[in-house]
Amino acid sequence: MRSSSRRKRRPLAEINVVPYIDVMLVLVVIFMVTAPLVTQGVKVDLPTAHAKQLDKDSKSPIIASIDNQGRYYLDYKNSREQALSLSKLAVLVEAYRRVQPHSPVVVRGDGDVPYKSVIQLMVALQNAGVPSVGLMTQPPESQ
Repeated sequence: MRSSSRRKRRPLAEINVVPYIDVMLVLVVIFMVTAPLVTQGVKVDLPTAHAKQLDKDSKSPIIASIDNQGRYYLDYKNSREQALSLSKLAVLVEAYRRVQPHSPVVVRGDGDVPYKSVIQLMVALQNAGVPSVGLMTQPPESQ
């Protein structure tokens, strides 16, 4: 009798993971449902901000411009601006970059230009071998 009352009980060291699995499955379902909703575009008005100017010591930039009618221009070292096709602009940028490989490339676009036109210009610049492009902005008006 004495031996049965003196049996030592060992502590149970198991973790029940079933509730954690249930919670994880619910979270997976929630993320699967909300992920397509997050990727949709939202119309926003972007704030005006001060942008950092190019250094005075940097090489003169190659400026690719788009006017409000969707025409493309290229400005490099005070060259005369004339309307160009995207393919001609890409060829000229590639030639300028062979002469000055570290010249920064900047896109200057009119505020009324469709986003698609700016993207087409940036793709043409990428195809011309430009590794990175800056976006030119106008400083906000002083109050």
